[in-house]
Amino acid sequence: MSAKPRVLIVDDSGFMRLALRQILSKNGFDVIGEAADGVLAVDFCRQSRPDLVTMDILMPNMDGLEALRQIKTIDSSIKVIVVSAMGQRKNVMDALSLGAENFIVKPFDEVKITRVLSALEFGAGLKP
Repeated sequence: MSAKPRVLIVDDSGFMRLALRQILSKNGFDVIGEAADGVLAVDFCRQSRPDLVTMDILMPNMDGLEALRQIKTIDSSIKVIVVSAMGQRKNVMDALSLGAENFIVKPFDEVKITRVLSALEFGAGLKP
């Protein structure tokens, strides 16, 4: 049996982290951590090297764009999906240019998330 892709959820909203955790766990991902800001996300990635990070953009201490930039420097194979609110088109475009795989617009539902995640490919036999 293949291992599940390991995921870090990054969002300053506890409710958003919970919603994402439930959807990801239900759809074959192993949620190995959560972070409420970019500083914690970068530290977590440095130590644990998740396969996937879901990344909010607007957060305290370090925004998602700077966290994305630093995570890709740590390990360019970590896949990052930006999860952002409507009206943040420039931020989403910046994130894609920094190496994000895709984006999910808030408010989201399970169908939107599974559609984006099903398009991802993970190495080493990992299957969501």
